[in-house]
Amino acid sequence: MEGQRTAAFLLLVLAMGSFQAAEAVNELKLDQALLNVQNHLSDNISLYYVSDYCYQCLYQSLVSLEPRSASGTANASVVVSTRFTLTLQVFAGTNTTTPLCRWSELFGEHGQYTVSVRSVPSEHNDSAISCSLSVDKDPVNGYIPLLVAAVVFLCATALYFLGIYTCKLRCTKNCLKAVTFKKHTSRIDAGPAADGSIADDKPKSRRLLSLDTFRGFALTVMVFVNYGGGGYWFFEHAPWNGLTIADLVMPWFVFMIGTSVALAFIALLKRGVTRLQLLRKITWRTIVLMVIGLFFLNYGPADGPLSWSWARIPGVLQRLGFTYFTIALMQTCFGKKIQDCKTVAWWAPVRDVVLYWPEWIVIGLLETLWLSLTFLLSVPGCLTGYLGPGGIGDQGRYPTCTGGAAAYIDKWLLGENHIFGHPTCKELYKTTVPFDPEGVLGTINSVLMAFFGLQAGKIILLYRKQPYSILKRFVVWAVLLGILSAILTKCSRDEGFIPVNKNLWSLSFVTTMSCFSFLVLGVMFYVIDVKHWWGGQPFIFPGMNSIFVYVGHSLLGSYFPFNWEMKSSDSHAEPLAQDLLGTSIWVLVAYFLFRQKFFLKI
Repeated sequence: MEGQRTAAFLLLVLAMGSFQAAEAVNELKLDQALLNVQNHLSDNISLYYVSDYCYQCLYQSLVSLEPRSASGTANASVVVSTRFTLTLQVFAGTNTTTPLCRWSELFGEHGQYTVSVRSVPSEHNDSAISCSLSVDKDPVNGYIPLLVAAVVFLCATALYFLGIYTCKLRCTKNCLKAVTFKKHTSRIDAGPAADGSIADDKPKSRRLLSLDTFRGFALTVMVFVNYGGGGYWFFEHAPWNGLTIADLVMPWFVFMIGTSVALAFIALLKRGVTRLQLLRKITWRTIVLMVIGLFFLNYGPADGPLSWSWARIPGVLQRLGFTYFTIALMQTCFGKKIQDCKTVAWWAPVRDVVLYWPEWIVIGLLETLWLSLTFLLSVPGCLTGYLGPGGIGDQGRYPTCTGGAAAYIDKWLLGENHIFGHPTCKELYKTTVPFDPEGVLGTINSVLMAFFGLQAGKIILLYRKQPYSILKRFVVWAVLLGILSAILTKCSRDEGFIPVNKNLWSLSFVTTMSCFSFLVLGVMFYVIDVKHWWGGQPFIFPGMNSIFVYVGHSLLGSYFPFNWEMKSSDSHAEPLAQDLLGTSIWVLVAYFLFRQKFFLKI
């Protein structure tokens, strides 16, 4: 009878363990897998892990198991991340220096795995320790929804260009002319024409459509990643060093600020606007951008009243506003009307630089200030020139030094309660201190990024009658900046002199993103403004109403139809559909506003 009770008790324990494992499987979220650990040894074991993406990080405890019992093994289940490759180590007893076994594994999403630690006979009649990993449940392919979305997008694009080609056929034109000639001529200025251009009965505008398209493309990607990016990790910001798709968006905006300033400045001077009037205009615009960023975008309607005790002072629009003011002020003070110069001058190949030497001096002084503060400022308790994430990084030597001088300056000027408290490195590097990616020190390099965009605008103005010269200049700038990035980073993510880091807006980040910006804008310029193969649809519409779309998506992002309670949040399918729908709605809103000729200006 006692044996039956013991057996029944063991069955109950096993059943409870199976139930807990099944419950853990049901509770798995995106980018998670279940790892079952079995201890067949007569000693307790501990399992430690570290992510291979985490640079020079300390191993973290994953699970500990008691010794196996006389009637069975010791079991435990734990959830592990599937985003990056994990390196695992197993230790026995109190020994944490020599692991029993060590291996690296990239777990699959929603997969179920079992690690068995047991002793096995060896050739010398002694026991050796074996750690075997088996797959109990195959992982799901989380990229299928993304693949389906990509196929649908490509098919829609193909149908769009097929429609354009069909409309260009002579028979189609004749039919349309015979049936809808009067209606078409009365509404020719209502929207995009059949060939992809924006038709108008007025004289052809000299507006740079590729710049509006580039801005709209960046804004569309920003809306998508801000809404969640379907739950894919590469649509989120990099934990510290490195780049993801989400890290590309804001630098593109900053680059386009400089390009827009160059083009707008010339247009205003041609209209007879004085420099004093320009100063008043840029000051007002800067104030409006900063007020919107401070009082509206950081706190949605559902967050309650704004309290100064915890209000975050830095932000995206605040940085964009300050960057715009600095670049526009430089252009107001040192800018000049663009005039074609004789190409026989010895400095003609570099006139887009030589003509604006005062601005280069200002930028050089600003960058010298950034380098001096970053690498020479003494931060209490931290290594001078430290650029790491702190926490468990760098073998845990600087746990509270996240961001080095950049974070120290923000805390000194703004206070810890007024900067961002959940940096992207918090989860991976286990950081405990706040850090603001839109802080004071990084804004200096934001100005540098906008200055490269300003150079792009000046190239367009100087060579406006020679489009292929513009493209050549863009390629030269992209190559030079790419070489500089390779030198600064040593072509590595973490081992360079100055790693690419969006949180710090490091110098290599600016040069890398400026290189990409010259290339992307150059391609769009060639396709849209030179060859007229594409009118920029649909990205040109949000590009012409960027402030409205950005403010609107920030304020209404938590409400239906942009967000709803998902029934299958453990799959990428519904989050991806939700985020794509929300993004598409804002593109449609921008198109509707374009048809109504409504453009929100500041």
